[in-house]
Amino acid sequence: PEAFAEDAKFLLAAKLFELGRLSSSRAAALCGLARGDFLLSLREIGVSMIRMDREDLRAELARG
Repeated sequence: PEAFAEDAKFLLAAKLFELGRLSSSRAAALCGLARGDFLLSLREIGVSMIRMDREDLRAELARG
């Protein structure tokens, strides 16, 4: 039950981060992880640590 609760907190935090509802810092705090550990763990569940839409990507590519 304890491991399930930890997994559930992480998955909830990851989904809220993915949706843009929480920053990475707040999402990490929600599930009790350091920010870096949270961000690195996202790839285990197929969530990108970088949130960028097409227009942001185009602007970034145009700058550099």
